Amino acid sequence: MSACAVVAPPQAPVASAAAAAPPQPPEETAAEPAPAPAPADEVLPSLALNSELLYKLTKAELEFKTGRWQGPFVTLMSVAQQTRDPRIARRAAEMALAAKQGGEALAAIRLWRELSPDSEEAKQYFLGFVVLGEQMGEAEPIFVQRLNDAAPAARPLSMFQMQQFLARASDKAAAFAMLERVLAPYLAMQESHLVLAQSAFAMGQRERATQEAQRALQIKPASELAALTLAQVAGTPEEARGVLTTFLASNPGARDVRTAYARLLIDQKQFDPARQQFQMLLKAQPDNVGTLYALGILSMQLRDTAAAEAHFKQFLAVLAAKPNDERDPAKVHMILSQIAEEKGDTAGALQWLDQIDGRDGRPYFEAKIRRAQLMAKHGDLDGARKVLADIKTEEADEQAQTFLTDAQLLRDAGYTQSAFTVLENALKRFPDNAELLYDFALLAEKLGKLDIMETSLRRVIAQSPNNHHAYNALGYSLAERNIRLPEAHALIDKALKMAPGDPFIMDSMGWVQFRLGNLQDAEDMLRRAYTLRSDPEIGVHLGEVLWAKGDKAEAEKLWREAGAKDPHNGALKSTLARLNLSL
Repeated sequence: MSACAVVAPPQAPVASAAAAAPPQPPEETAAEPAPAPAPADEVLPSLALNSELLYKLTKAELEFKTGRWQGPFVTLMSVAQQTRDPRIARRAAEMALAAKQGGEALAAIRLWRELSPDSEEAKQYFLGFVVLGEQMGEAEPIFVQRLNDAAPAARPLSMFQMQQFLARASDKAAAFAMLERVLAPYLAMQESHLVLAQSAFAMGQRERATQEAQRALQIKPASELAALTLAQVAGTPEEARGVLTTFLASNPGARDVRTAYARLLIDQKQFDPARQQFQMLLKAQPDNVGTLYALGILSMQLRDTAAAEAHFKQFLAVLAAKPNDERDPAKVHMILSQIAEEKGDTAGALQWLDQIDGRDGRPYFEAKIRRAQLMAKHGDLDGARKVLADIKTEEADEQAQTFLTDAQLLRDAGYTQSAFTVLENALKRFPDNAELLYDFALLAEKLGKLDIMETSLRRVIAQSPNNHHAYNALGYSLAERNIRLPEAHALIDKALKMAPGDPFIMDSMGWVQFRLGNLQDAEDMLRRAYTLRSDPEIGVHLGEVLWAKGDKAEAEKLWREAGAKDPHNGALKSTLARLNLSL
C-alpha cells in the first residue's frame, strides 16, 4: 500500500535492488488546526485560515484520532479542492494510507500532484503507487522526463533510483521491459548497463545480467562497481573469484574489490589467504577499523591469538583517537577479555570487562554476567553472586538470564539445592520462560525430584515444540532409569530428527538402544557420536556397550580415556561401581 522512497545508488552490487518504504503516517496523529509548512518545492495559494476552515480541519483530525477515517478523508479532500492547498491533499493521503485504503490514497496523491506539480515528495508517492499497482505505465513518462531533465552528473543517481522503484513492481517482466525502453537513449553510459545487469540478475536472468555487467566493464575497465557486479552475477564462487582476481591484477589498489575477494575467501573457509588480503588492505590504510577488526577475527579463527590481540588493541587505539566513529568497541573488549582468560590472566580479563560501561546497553549486561562467571570460576562465588545481585535491568529476558547464571554458578560449585531454589523462585516471576524451566528440570533430576523434572520438560515441549534439547533430556532421563523405553526412544528419535548432527542426542539414542538390547545399533550410534565429540560421558556409554558385547579391553581403554579427561566424571564412577570394576 505504501509508496517507494528513493535512496542513494548502491556502492556495491546487491542481489536485488529493494527500495525502502517512504515515510509512513503516524499511527496516532494529534490535532493540527493549521497545515504543516510547505516543502521548498511547493507553491501555496494565498489563503487566510478563517474560522470555518479551522473548524473543519480540527474536527477532521479529532475524528481521525478516534479511529474513523472516511469522514475526515472526505472533508480534507473537499477542503483541498476548494483551497487548492497541496498540504491538505497530502494529509488526506496520509489518512488513507494509515487506514490502508489504497484507492483513496492514490486519489489523494493525484490531487496532491495536481495542486503541486513540482513537488518531488508527491511524485515519489505517486510513483510508488502506480509501480505497485496496475497503473505502472503511468510511471514511464515520469522516469523518461527525470532522466531527460537530469544534469549529466546526476543522471546515474536517477537511474539507480528508477531501478529501485521498479524492483517493487509485481509484474517483473513489464518493469524490466520499461527499464530497457527508458534507458535505451543512454546505453553509452556504464550505469545503464549496471542497472540492467542488477535488474536482470534479480529476475534470475543470469546470462543477460552477465552480458550487461561485461558491457559496463568494457565502458569503464577500472570500475570497481562493474567488477563487483560481474562477480555477483557469476554462476559459481570460482567464477566470481576469477573475475575479482583478474580485476585486481590490473587494479591492485581497488579496495572494494579486494575486500569482496577477501570475504569470498572467508565464505570458502580459506582463512589464511583471506587474512593476507586484509593485511594488504591494512598496509594501504593502517588505521582502518573495519580491516583491523576483520584481521582480529581471522587471526582468532586461525588460533593466532597474539596477532588477534594486537589487531584488536590497535582497533581500540584508533577508536580512541576518533571518538565520533560509530563502531562499538564493547565486542572487542569482550574478545580481549576472553583472550586474557585463555592466557590465565584473570585480572586482565576482568580489566577488559570493566571498560564496558552502562551506556553500552546489552554489552554492559553481558560483561557483568561474564564478570560473575569469571569470579566464580576462580573461587569467589560470593563476589560473583553479588555482581549478579547488583545488576539493574528492566528487561525481562535479562532478569531471567541473571537468575539462570546465578543457578549455574551455584550448581557448578556443588550447591545443587540452592541452585534449585533460585530457579524455583525465578519461575514464580517468569513461569513460562523455557530456559528457566529447562534448567529447573535438570536440577530437579539431580535432586531426585523426577516428577518435577518430567512436568517441567513437558511444559518446555508444550511451549517450544521445536526444542530438541527438551525432547532429548526427557527421553534420556527415561532411558537412564530404564523405564518406558519405547516412549524414551520416540522422544529421542524426534530430537534426533530435529538435530541429526548433535553428538549428545546421538549418545542418548545409543544409550536407549542399549537399554532396549539392540547392542549393535547402540555401538554404531555411540561410535558416530564419539567420533564427532570425544566427550567423556559418550566414551563411558560406548565402553559399557562394548563390555556387554564382550570387548572388555576396548571398553577399559575408553574408560581410561574418560577418566583422564574428567577424573570426577559421575557417569564413569557409577558405571564402574555398578559393574564392580576398578581401573
